[in-house]
Amino acid sequence: MPDNPQTGPRTGPLMSPASQPPAVPPPLARPRADRQGTAILMICGSTFIFAAQDGVSRHLAAVYSPIFIVMLRYWFFALFVILLCARSQGGLSRVIHSRRPLAQIARGVLLVVEVVVVIEAFVRLGLINTHAIFACYPLLISALSGPILGEKVGWRRWAAVAVGFIGIMIVLNPGSGALSHDAILPFVGALMYAVYGLLTRLVARDDSAMVSFFWTGIAGAFASTLVGVWYWQPIAGPDIPWLLTLCVTSVMGHFLLIKAYELAEASALQPFSYTQLVWISIFGVTIFGETLAPNVAIGGGIVVFAGMFTWWRSRQRERAGSR
Repeated sequence: MPDNPQTGPRTGPLMSPASQPPAVPPPLARPRADRQGTAILMICGSTFIFAAQDGVSRHLAAVYSPIFIVMLRYWFFALFVILLCARSQGGLSRVIHSRRPLAQIARGVLLVVEVVVVIEAFVRLGLINTHAIFACYPLLISALSGPILGEKVGWRRWAAVAVGFIGIMIVLNPGSGALSHDAILPFVGALMYAVYGLLTRLVARDDSAMVSFFWTGIAGAFASTLVGVWYWQPIAGPDIPWLLTLCVTSVMGHFLLIKAYELAEASALQPFSYTQLVWISIFGVTIFGETLAPNVAIGGGIVVFAGMFTWWRSRQRERAGSR
C-alpha cells in the first residue's frame, strides 16, 4: 500500500486497491494552511471516486473477466498518462528514459496482476471484506522493507505488524468458515502491492515521479493487453455506460490525487486516505447488500490502527533525521 508521493504506496493510507496510483509528482512547494485544506478535500474526493470505481469494478466483474475489464481501463489510463506526461516539463522524450527500465516494467506488470486479483476478490468476498484484509499492505511494506531495501525496522514497527495481523485473524475468524479459502485473494493482492510499493521506492532513487508514472501506465497497458485480448467478450449495450464510468472515474481520481500532492506534502495527507474504508462500507452495505460483521469492523479497525502507527513512526524517524 513510501513516505512521499514519488514512492507509490505509503506506510499509512489505504487507497483503492483496484485503482491505486503508481506515483505522482512531488509538491511544488511547502503549502500554506489554505492550500493544505484544499488538498485534504481533494484526497477525500479521490477516495470517494476510487471507492465508486471499486463498486463499478465489482458490478462488471460479475459478468466479464477481470483481466478484460482491467485491459479496457488501462487503455484509457495509458492515454491519460501520455497526455499528462506530454504536457510536463521536457515532454515525452524526458519521461521515456529510465535508469531502471526492468524494475519499472516489473512494477507495471505487478500492479496489473494485483488489480486483477483484487477485483476477483470483490466478486467472491465483497467490497468490505476485501478492503478489511487488503488494509494490511502498509504492514507488509514495513516487514519487507528490511530484506528488499535494506531499511532498519525497529521493534515498534515489528510490534505494529504483529498487532495488524492479529486484526487480520479477527477479520478471518478462523473456524467460522465465513470467508473460506477465498480470503487468500486480498492478502495476495496486498502482498503484491507491498512489493510494488517497495520497487517504487527503489526506482525513485534514480527516476523522477513522472518517469515512474509514465512507465507504470504504459507497461501496465501493454501487459494487460497481451493477456486481456484472449479474454475478449462482447459488451452488452447496458454495460457500456458502466465501462465508460470506470474509465472516467479512474482518470478523475488520479487527477485529484495529483493535484492534492501538488498542494500539500504526502505526510499531511496520508491519514485522510483511510476515508476510503468509510465509502467502501457505505457502498457495500447500501448498494450490494453486504453486511459489516462485528469481527470485520473490529479487525479492520485494528489493522488501520496498526497502519497508522507505522506511518507515525516513519514521520518520527524523518523528523529526527532532519534535525
